[in-house]
Amino acid sequence: MIENFPFYLSLIIAIVLLIMLANKIKVAYPVLLVVAGLLISFIPNIPVIRIDPELIFIIFLPPLLYEAAWAISWKELWKWRRIISSFAFVVVFLTATTVAFIANHFIPGFSLALGFLLGGIVSPPDAVSAGAILKFVKVPKRMTSILEGESLLNDASSLIIFRFAMIAVATGQFIWHDAVLSFSWMLIGGIGIGLLIGWLFMKGQKILPTDANMDTILTIVAPYVMYITAEEFHSSGVLAVVSGALLLSTNRNNFLSTSSRLRGINVWESLAFVLNGLVFILIGLDLPEITADLEGVSISAAIGYGLLITLVLVVVRLVSAYGAVIITLIARNYIPVADTRNPGYKIPALLGWTGMRGVVSLAAALSIPVKLYEGGPDFPQRNLILFITFIVILTTLLVQGLTLPYLIKKMNMPSFNDHLPDDEAEDMIRHEMAKLTLQHLTDNYSELLEKSSFLQQIHEKWRGKMDEDSDVKLSSETKTAYLDILNAQRAWLIAQNHDKKQHFDEDLIRKHLMKIDLEEERILLVH
Repeated sequence: MIENFPFYLSLIIAIVLLIMLANKIKVAYPVLLVVAGLLISFIPNIPVIRIDPELIFIIFLPPLLYEAAWAISWKELWKWRRIISSFAFVVVFLTATTVAFIANHFIPGFSLALGFLLGGIVSPPDAVSAGAILKFVKVPKRMTSILEGESLLNDASSLIIFRFAMIAVATGQFIWHDAVLSFSWMLIGGIGIGLLIGWLFMKGQKILPTDANMDTILTIVAPYVMYITAEEFHSSGVLAVVSGALLLSTNRNNFLSTSSRLRGINVWESLAFVLNGLVFILIGLDLPEITADLEGVSISAAIGYGLLITLVLVVVRLVSAYGAVIITLIARNYIPVADTRNPGYKIPALLGWTGMRGVVSLAAALSIPVKLYEGGPDFPQRNLILFITFIVILTTLLVQGLTLPYLIKKMNMPSFNDHLPDDEAEDMIRHEMAKLTLQHLTDNYSELLEKSSFLQQIHEKWRGKMDEDSDVKLSSETKTAYLDILNAQRAWLIAQNHDKKQHFDEDLIRKHLMKIDLEEERILLVH
């Protein structure tokens, strides 16, 4: 391990340079990293990388899920809950079932149980790839919200299918009532454990005398505790992390200090950056190990099987996207839906095309044991499943990943006006915050306002007569008053985000909340 440390260090540097290149040429960095890892793997005398699936499931998956859940808008997640649930559960099950029957029919030696095993592995799309692509193009907010929400849940459903398929392959039987009970416990237990542990962390950080460093460390520890605890109780670790992170994210202003929130954002952005980069370059580097163990089938035939499964995945997702629209248009006559308008053909087409596969698929494939049981025969078709999974990941990243930006630009996506335009929303928020600030000053600090030059400057600033605060020395009383004003502004923004009558984008609300955090931090540090 230690002799390969310089190589691992050089990988980190290569990841940074490749992501810089990807941003420069406007290509999704997962595509570039996988290709780079593939090319590096052919260099003579390069250390052979053997990816331990437990390394990905335990070390990589919890923090990446936690960071994604922390960043997502709960308001948007709830608004589009039906379509998100459809893609995360129904479409995943439909995809796995279709792959199972196709593999059973066309791939020699593939039983239906092995087909479901392969289907569970390749069914969940990778959100990191889609997110990296979408940042270069303008798409409706609803599309990014649906993709982000789907990505938080589809890993759980696919891994549940994977577990049941593993049992069926090993035992040769599938008991439906046991499967239903296990499935229910995975869902309910995973969500319940995540919420419980999230609540305990929230209360602990609120009660205990923690500082910004301690809070940041606890946020890094939290996803691992949630995931490992849920897995120990044989429930879904993915759902535990997602539910716990959503609880903590929604209540971040109630238990984290300003310093903790600001420092945590910086730490998590850097951590997610490194972990995502490592995962995708390791996918490419793992090819020699996968091909070395491929026996009993030619490379060309194995590639053909991989392309066939890829085609099935693309077609099923496209059909499901249009099917979801049709069902929604019918359901709107009977139940309330997020939007009663017809989305047209463009949104379903692009949702269907954003089906790149990634880290979870590879980790699941690698976690298949070499032996069916200890001391028993080899696990059937393990090497071929690994190779097909790699072909699926590589093909979807290259074909869909490289063509998606072009399709989005060509389609000229419609604007659904889900939120107020940014300029209009900015003006409205600033106007209302100015009214709030001036009223708060007048009602609560009228006497102090007459003798505090700083509060007078704040008063004038919010009346539009000043652009910046002067760096004056604040008395303890004035500082307390100003911090109270910032808290009132923060409370108003949070209330606006929860107000269903308002149509502010939560990302915009969070931007203003960060401005308040930065201003509060400045006051506390400077004065």
